[in-house]
Parts: sequence; structure tokens; C-alpha cells
Amino acid sequence: MYLPAAFISVVLIWSTTPLAIKWSALGAGFSFAVLSRMIIGVVLCALLLLLFRVRFPLHRRALHSYLASGSSMFGTMVLAYWASQYVSSGMISVLFGMSPLITSLGAMVWLKEEAVTRHKLAGILLGLSGLLMVFWGALHLGEGAALGLAALVLAVLIQALGLVWIKKVGDNSPPLATTLGSLSVGLPLFFLAWWLSGESWSASIETRALTAIVYLGVVGSVVGFMLYYYMIKHMDTGRIALINLITPVMALLLGHGLNNEAVLPQVWFGTVFILLGLCVHRWGERYIPILIPSRTE
Repeated sequence: MYLPAAFISVVLIWSTTPLAIKWSALGAGFSFAVLSRMIIGVVLCALLLLLFRVRFPLHRRALHSYLASGSSMFGTMVLAYWASQYVSSGMISVLFGMSPLITSLGAMVWLKEEAVTRHKLAGILLGLSGLLMVFWGALHLGEGAALGLAALVLAVLIQALGLVWIKKVGDNSPPLATTLGSLSVGLPLFFLAWWLSGESWSASIETRALTAIVYLGVVGSVVGFMLYYYMIKHMDTGRIALINLITPVMALLLGHGLNNEAVLPQVWFGTVFILLGLCVHRWGERYIPILIPSRTE
């Protein structure tokens, strides 16, 4: 009952996150924006932990989990925020949609999970084909775009392998505690990144940027990560990674409607392939044998 609601909520949060990232850096700088988001997240998580009297485990496995999630979160976010200066919000989500294949391969090698079946592999490949259509249809290279795209590819790799690492640790701490632990590991790293960037502390921030920072700190960091870690405990990595096959198109449309980012006709073809890939991956084992009977039948 709770897993579908958590899945849908994370899809909505991740769909709006790329646009919020771009808006949060307006006049504030990317490193200041992500640092402010982390500070809000840590404070809110700590308050919720005290309010609901949630235990905060400090045993070895819990600390390992905090390290895995916090370090991968830092690498992913700092690269994504930096890249947001050069690429559209929709493109950020599109590239993160490439992570299911990396996650599945990592899970096979590292977690020794069941090998990818033909229908699952077909679904992933269809989804990736759709993402490529969206990518080539929406991409407009500009100054610094090549470096931005390279940074996003590295961010995708860190996020995907970070998910496998967290699953490998297998900690059973409460999601809120895991969120606080992860943010606490990442916060000093984000502060260091801000200090090294040379950006000054912004005394005045425009309303849209401030709203985006608060949204990302409360919803993106606390609510989103709590649901994300909840799903990690109760869902296999392949299904979690499917979130990245849904959010790119939604993020592109949001970027077009709210930030005047171009969405070309190829996006619609990509949408069809993405949805088809989701269907094949999720229900292929059940329905494909019915539609295509085996030779022995």
C-alpha cells in the first residue's frame, strides 16, 4: 500500500528537482544553493528526529550506510548543481534517466542479484532508446555545455553505483535516521565545496531562488530521501532505478512550461519508447509469453 505512494511521490519530487536546482542558483551561485539546501535539510531532519523520538543508530552498519549514501549524494549533487549552469533542467533529468542500466549491471556484479532476464533487458533498452530520442531532440549545445554534460554523466555513474553500495550495506535504520546521517556526512563536504568555489555568502536572494532552496531543502532533501531510503529497503534496485525512466519527460515538460525550455517533437517519440520500456520491464514476463507463445506450445 505504501510502496506505490512512495514511488509516485519520489517521481514527482525528482521531476521538479532539476528545475528547482536551476532556479535556486539564480543570483546565489551553485555551491551556495546546494549548501543552503543541505543546512535546511539537516536542521529539519534533526527536529523531526527529536519530535517523533526516532532512534538514531550509531552501530557499524548504520555508519557505513551513512557514509555510502552521504558520499554518493555529495558527488551526485555537486556535479549536477555545477552542470545546471550550462544545461537545461530537462536535460539534467534526461541524463539521470540513463542510470537504470548502470544500476542493473552494478547489482549483478556487486550484489549477485538474479541475472537480468530478456524482458527486463528489453525494457531497459527500450527506455534508453526513448531517452536518447529525447536527448537528441532537446539538446542545444552552448558555451560550456560539453563540460556540463560530462559532469552529468559522472554524476549519473556516482548515483547509480551509490544505490548499489547502499543496498549492499543492507542497514535497517529508520529512513529518517538514514536521511539525517547521510546529510550530516555530506554537509561538511558541501561546505568545503562552497569555500573552495570562492562564492560569497549571499545577503540577498531573489524570491524565486529562495523558494527553490527551501523547497529543495524540505521536500527534495528530507521528504524525498526518506521515501527513497524506504524504497531501498523494500524494493529491488532495478525497480527503484525505473524512476529515472519516468522523470525525464516530466522534467522536460515542466522546464518548457515554467522556464521556456524548448521541447521538440522527438520528445513525444521518446515518451512512447520510455513508457513501452516501462511496461515491458514491469509486466513483460507475464504478458509477453501470452502474446508470443513458445515453440513448444
